[in-house]
Amino acid sequence: MNNTVNNSTDNSWDVLKNSTIMLVDDEPVMLHIVRALLEEAGYENFITVEHSPKAIPTMEEGHPDILLLDLDMPELDGFQVLKQIRDHERFHHLPVIILTAAEAPESKLVALELGATDFLSKPVDPSELALRVRNTLSAKAYQDQLAFYDNLTGLPNTQYFLDLMSWSLQSAKREKNSLVLMDIGLDRIKNINESMGMSVGDQVQQVIADRLKQVIRGSDLVGLASGQDSGENIARISGEEFSIVLNGLENVDKAILVCLRVLEAIKEPININGSNLYVNAGIGMSVYPDDGEDVETLVKNARAAMEAAKQQGTGKFLYYSSEMNAKTLANLKMESDLKRALEKDEFELYFQPKIEVKTGRTVGVESLVRWNHPEDGLVSPTKFIPIAEKLGLIVPLGEWVLDKACACMSQLNAHGFADLKVSVNVAAQQFEDITFQDAVAAALARNRLNPNNLILEITESSLMGDFEQNIDVMQQIRRLGVAFSLDDFGTGYSSLNYLRRFPISELKIDRSFLTNIRTKREDRAIVAVIIALAHSLGQKVVAEGVEEEIQLKFLEQRNCDIIQGFYFSKPLSFNNLKAFLRDDSELATG
Repeated sequence: MNNTVNNSTDNSWDVLKNSTIMLVDDEPVMLHIVRALLEEAGYENFITVEHSPKAIPTMEEGHPDILLLDLDMPELDGFQVLKQIRDHERFHHLPVIILTAAEAPESKLVALELGATDFLSKPVDPSELALRVRNTLSAKAYQDQLAFYDNLTGLPNTQYFLDLMSWSLQSAKREKNSLVLMDIGLDRIKNINESMGMSVGDQVQQVIADRLKQVIRGSDLVGLASGQDSGENIARISGEEFSIVLNGLENVDKAILVCLRVLEAIKEPININGSNLYVNAGIGMSVYPDDGEDVETLVKNARAAMEAAKQQGTGKFLYYSSEMNAKTLANLKMESDLKRALEKDEFELYFQPKIEVKTGRTVGVESLVRWNHPEDGLVSPTKFIPIAEKLGLIVPLGEWVLDKACACMSQLNAHGFADLKVSVNVAAQQFEDITFQDAVAAALARNRLNPNNLILEITESSLMGDFEQNIDVMQQIRRLGVAFSLDDFGTGYSSLNYLRRFPISELKIDRSFLTNIRTKREDRAIVAVIIALAHSLGQKVVAEGVEEEIQLKFLEQRNCDIIQGFYFSKPLSFNNLKAFLRDDSELATG
């Protein structure tokens, strides 16, 4: 019995010491002393304010559990701050302990009339301070539990959750982030209550609540306010309904991952008294600001989406917006198809010729992967590469591209194009993979390709991780005879340091600088500087995206080395590339 009591007491203290204590006093020394005393008593989270007009805005940002307030302050005195607190909808019941050196009983009477919770006289006695704060927090915790939390699950109830939604919505508006409200409707709870009794139904809902807490706690997708527990993002709305608010999301598509985790967690069997019970759910989602800009609208729309999801069968989720549902379903289908695409050999390489400016000869090609989808035809890499990166498929896909490009180039070299080089784009995840160097060496050996005929294209952002490690990897691959090209130069960090230190043979000017070269003097200047800089470092320059003769003429005048773009050729299939090269060779001979 004693152990139980002690454990309960310890748990209560663990909760109390994590409370956020706010101190408002115009004397920095007093703030420091009170905070130090409370830290010695075991408290950990503090907000301090010296300028009383900042008290309310700071409270709105920090959500304190208790306020220690001085009365005698310039600008706004403690009475005025206390009145603002009691007039504030969110802080109407916040406990406020007055710290004052005032002896006049009328001051205390005024403070009590304004809603003060307790008083402490300056100078503060350490033991009295610790006891009054602890007792006040304990009383608040008990009152909060009764007023704001569901007795069965311990989750926030509807009233508290709506308040939390309101605060989260204000934060989303302020930070210009999206917010997703998930409404989870359980199946079969009514049947369990009727067939096995209310106590069993209650146990099922407690298990579901615990699983939801674990899902949200384990998710890196949920933004929480300072001091807010992950469980406060979840509420039990009714006997068969839970809600979750996801705030701080930069991309609302990430909510899908949470949905999938929730549905997976709910459908696991629940063992009650030796029997496995099965529950499923439908989830509806509304998104701020697309589906509403106030709590009431978002709640209504999420519930409507939940009802629609349940009508489609168990284990479904829907956004309120039909457009977003269509996009979500399309992305999920693409993810599913992409996982099978490598096994089914649905990818195909296309090649865009790289033309030497001085001679007009084709000196190389850039390999570009396309997805030959059985239903949708050729899919652009701009659509499937981000999904491949998210699913962790970019490394095996990159290895396939590397191997295929080496095979094609080996064949072309054997048929009279011995000097032709192939460029292969390398994703950041692929470059960082510990097997990358071995994969390059294996692709060269397997296809009997001269390393001098392979160029690996990497972006500036790929180099920004472990600087020294990246240099070492590149130097080892360079020793094989393989060259490196820096892709999209000018759009990222453009650091002269890595241009000097990394073994780069070629710079590719990003196409964005050529688009407006006719009208923008700044773009012309940037292109000219990049060409001059690269040449001074002994590097060749490739301009991609050349589509007009005026671009070609400008690049010729600035001594650009190599050009690629629609002006000469769009990306070609391997068979069409062979025909293009034959024509190019005949033209050069003629």
